[in-house]
Amino acid sequence: MKYNKLGHSDIEISEICLGSMTWGAQNTQEEAFEQIDYALDQGVNFIDTAELYAIPKSADSQGKTEEIIGHWFEKSGRRDDVVLASKVVGIGVDWIRSGKGIDKENIEQALERSLERLKTDYIDLYQLHWPNRGSYHFGQFFDYDASQQDTNAIHDNMLEVLETLNHFQKSGKIRAVGLSNETAWGTMKFLELARSHGYPQMVSMQNEYSLLYRRFDTHLAEVARHENVGLLSYSSLSSGLLTGKYQGGVIPKGSRAEVIPRLWGRLNEKTLAAVAAYEEVADKHGLDLAQMSLAFVLSRFFTKSVIIGATKMDQLKKNIAATDIQLSDEVLADIKDVYKRFPVLY
Repeated sequence: MKYNKLGHSDIEISEICLGSMTWGAQNTQEEAFEQIDYALDQGVNFIDTAELYAIPKSADSQGKTEEIIGHWFEKSGRRDDVVLASKVVGIGVDWIRSGKGIDKENIEQALERSLERLKTDYIDLYQLHWPNRGSYHFGQFFDYDASQQDTNAIHDNMLEVLETLNHFQKSGKIRAVGLSNETAWGTMKFLELARSHGYPQMVSMQNEYSLLYRRFDTHLAEVARHENVGLLSYSSLSSGLLTGKYQGGVIPKGSRAEVIPRLWGRLNEKTLAAVAAYEEVADKHGLDLAQMSLAFVLSRFFTKSVIIGATKMDQLKKNIAATDIQLSDEVLADIKDVYKRFPVLY
């Protein structure tokens, strides 16, 4: 297992991160414990969660994932073996503090409740789940519109957020701070304000990235390179599309597409056609499609860790094993050819 440093912090994370959002919904606590134990045995030291989870999101499932992780810490006594990441929700989730989003008051409440559920007194990486002004992720790319955003209000909110995070970092309740579902402008603005006011600088961006969703290549790759704010990639198998299991219109029982129809817009005719093309590349070179897809994300210069979520142990084992795969120049060339045919899919 390879380890990477998170930005300018002293935190080192495994290149595979154990995603947890199905725990408490699609996975039981017992299954979650099995996943954690196995992942740590393979050298994974990084677990990502959020106050919003479990997914599919609901008022009933909210917070359950953090509770499960807290029970594992309590049972195992291995809190110090884990780099723990969590998130505060952005605006619009009505059952979490009336959907008000990220500001001083909501961070204070969210962090204290997360710490209680997680049964710990600190979170290693505390992230802003999505901007209050919205995001082009979650199937919203074609409707994303910045024309009505209030620049001054965004500036003031960012300063308030940074000041609050600075307080909690100094008190020891968080070690580092990061972004999620953020834009290049938003990332640079946070960095600019942090530097000018002596507040914590963002060390990571948790954004979607996969063979089917490569906006990071142009929108944020330069930011990651020059500002030392690396990618924590989520949905690197596009909610299971890049396993090939949905080809032919099949919706396997117990799969994510069974509980989240259309997979937030990811499941469509164009993506299925692209998956078929990538599957041909994998077959040509004797590779497993899912492992090739993960190995590609791991090969990108800006990737610090790939977040892997699995509902079954065989999926988890295969996905973690992708760290052992090095893609040849021939494979990468074939991937590039497919990408040129299918650049924007959802």
